[in-house]
Amino acid sequence: MSALTVANQLTLLRMLLIPALVILVVYGMNGWALVVFVVAGVTDALDGVLARWWSRPTSLGALLDPMADKLLLISTFVVLTLPGLDLPNHFPVWLTVLVISRDVIIVVTVAVVNFGIGRRTFPPSMLGKLATLVYILAIAVVLLYNWLGRGSVAVDAAIWAALVITLVSGLHYIVHAARVLSE
Repeated sequence: MSALTVANQLTLLRMLLIPALVILVVYGMNGWALVVFVVAGVTDALDGVLARWWSRPTSLGALLDPMADKLLLISTFVVLTLPGLDLPNHFPVWLTVLVISRDVIIVVTVAVVNFGIGRRTFPPSMLGKLATLVYILAIAVVLLYNWLGRGSVAVDAAIWAALVITLVSGLHYIVHAARVLSE
């Protein structure tokens, strides 16, 4: 069985869309940036459905899919935070720092657990999946209102929702890792 399944090809396409999305935002092509982000989101949904539908999940896909998700989300958060860009809406620096710090803390914690007590798996929790969904929605809202050329209370709500889920899911991972370490 080839590791380059249709699902994995869609994941690779999502990774290739990341530089295009960043460039479109930087050059103020907000409508196209939104389109590229939606296409990336559709490839994310499709790759998982196809892998399960054809019963062909691969270890490559298990590695690439979360990596593509993280790269897409972090790249988009960073570019939408850059203060020098002439955008109607930006993410605040503090939010982007917290979102990235959460991911770094999770990776470091998993590494410490694996090196300290042996190989452990940390499947994504429901809060982790919810965080990803909230981040996607927050980005989509910011991109939409940037395309519309105006601010909105929806952007503020998306920012605060992203803050809450970042803190809650980050604390959840820390508590879970502490529980694994104490066992």
